[in-house]
Amino acid sequence: MTAAEVLAAYAPAAALSPDLPKRGRVHFRQDFTSLFEGEPLFMAPMAGVSDAAYRLMARAGGAALAYSEMVSCAGLHYGEKSWELVDPDPAEPDIAVQLFGSKPELFRESAERVTARLGDRLALIDINMACPVPKVTKKGEGSALLESPSLAADIVRACREGAPDVPVTVKIRRGRYMGQEVAPELARAMEDAGAAAVAVHGRFATQMYHGQADWGVIDRVADAVSVPVIASGDILSHDAARRVLAETGATAAMVARGTYGNPWVFSGHEATAAEKIAAFECHVRLLEATGAHLKRARSLAGWYFKGMPDAARWRNAAMSCVTAEEFLAVAAEVRAAVCS
Repeated sequence: MTAAEVLAAYAPAAALSPDLPKRGRVHFRQDFTSLFEGEPLFMAPMAGVSDAAYRLMARAGGAALAYSEMVSCAGLHYGEKSWELVDPDPAEPDIAVQLFGSKPELFRESAERVTARLGDRLALIDINMACPVPKVTKKGEGSALLESPSLAADIVRACREGAPDVPVTVKIRRGRYMGQEVAPELARAMEDAGAAAVAVHGRFATQMYHGQADWGVIDRVADAVSVPVIASGDILSHDAARRVLAETGATAAMVARGTYGNPWVFSGHEATAAEKIAAFECHVRLLEATGAHLKRARSLAGWYFKGMPDAARWRNAAMSCVTAEEFLAVAAEVRAAVCS
């Protein structure tokens, strides 16, 4: 089955929509703001998570836009493997591609090649200036760029040159080190360089994902720029997403960990146990249809079955699964035990 056929056959049982609206690429600054109508919720880029199957589940759950995993500009330049992270499945209406690196010339090349390859299915190009992982920052990439505003601006301009008709956005953090907030000033510089929107995560890079995100910085960034601001950080539920939009100057919210086992986070639907099991089955089938590694379903089982009776048992059972049939057999056991 193709991914589209999987969605048509299995999404309704999970209270998900098989009909994914197509937005397509918009001309830079012409009608880009239409993406932000109605305070939309986006599926965030997540390394090792947001593959095509995951993006399709999010879109079926109501996400207005879904991002690729972060993609190395150097990887795109030197090999073909990284392109697997860029290419959308035929069932995906569009995709936002997030790039990371530190060399403007590679960003320019990557932006040009991604645009040529994806055509109208490319919604926007996002530049990662937020990743706090040491193996990324030690190369001057990710959140290390928070300390190099001139280089960060050069990277935005380079992407604009490589993809003049595609919106270029940035994702930043509050700052790199505790107590040293740079987000408002950096956001203003990124807008001046040509960024069409700014996503801001309310933690310092050294916090990683610990502690509580400060949503106040979202307001400070919104006050500093005239482009749309996307809220990020501790948006773990639909209620939290609506709250951050109501309490800050953000015009959209980006959901990351809040999507784990919960594609309904975008709509606010409270899924039943039966719907969660059906969603897991749909997700497994999408992994198979998109050619993804089925071992990813092991994590999915823990997320979808969380909170169910004997959840640890089902999670452990999934850990020994290899094929789609084995994962689906576990789902059948869960259904018989939980929904009977």
